[in-house]
Amino acid sequence: MSILSESEFLLIISPFKDKMFRVARRILVSLEEAEDATQEVVLKLWRNKDKLANYKNHEAYAITMIKNWCYDKLKSKHTQNIKIVHNNYEDHSQSLMKSIEVKDSLCWVGFHMDSLPSNQKLILQLRDIEHFEFSEIASMLDMNETAIRVSLSRARKTIREKLTQTHNYGIK
Repeated sequence: MSILSESEFLLIISPFKDKMFRVARRILVSLEEAEDATQEVVLKLWRNKDKLANYKNHEAYAITMIKNWCYDKLKSKHTQNIKIVHNNYEDHSQSLMKSIEVKDSLCWVGFHMDSLPSNQKLILQLRDIEHFEFSEIASMLDMNETAIRVSLSRARKTIREKLTQTHNYGIK
């Protein structure tokens, strides 16, 4: 087995480095901490580049590593409250009013996501925002696919109900 050169390593890592950052940002909230986490995990992958050949899905392996690194970071800070913020959506082609409505809706989704259990938040992020397959999420989170589907369904239902309440001003 040959050892990867720097350029070969970058060819493997580059396509999903941004996803690693977004997952770290979703878990850690802080832009700086997410950048640090991504850098640390990429360095760890570089140090263990000879083991990369053992993994069929490098992306799933890297996302699992970043998720674990972030959770370890949170545990070390004794942080109990994981806040998820999604703010990387921009569409410049809309009217000002539509743009304000979209931003308001995204704020409400983020607000309601905060009340979800941490596992549901992460599953929602990985499936609906990062577009991972159920099998990949199951592998990353060490859960079975049925549990992933149930958790995702519950998270979506909770957010849908809360958004309906919000837009109906709490009137049933």
